[in-house]
Amino acid sequence: MTLASTDQISETYHIPNDRYYDREHHTWVKYKLGTDRVFVGLDTLGLAALGDLAYISLQAIGIPIKRGEAIGVLEAAKMTGELIAPLGGVLVDRNEAVLRDPYLVNSDPYNKGWIIAIEPANWENESAALISGEAIPAWIEAEIERYRAQGWLD
Repeated sequence: MTLASTDQISETYHIPNDRYYDREHHTWVKYKLGTDRVFVGLDTLGLAALGDLAYISLQAIGIPIKRGEAIGVLEAAKMTGELIAPLGGVLVDRNEAVLRDPYLVNSDPYNKGWIIAIEPANWENESAALISGEAIPAWIEAEIERYRAQGWLD
């Protein structure tokens, strides 16, 4: 599956503007037209703070999930943390390639490095809580400054 975009928001970090972003957890969400599913991955700014992924553990396919709840664990060079659901619904697919080789998320985060697919329960309402479109540049620049102040970025 390919989820490609030619546009990006930041000159430092590749942030495609063809998807939605969770402002707190740096996950991206892309609705696949013609399906009832969204694909979820990590953006490059979040990955820069995490470092190279070494291990990913995910919930099972078919479970109901709620926005803001943990749906997996990410172990990386700089820290270990939870993967938080950006939307509620049903987890309908896991990218087995990234479970075998987590570094694929770092090397191709917006295409081959997608992590899960969700069949959203309430796309219209929950997607409105995510960052998209013209709001992305200001958000990402503020996040870069915040991450640098925290010492998470060089």
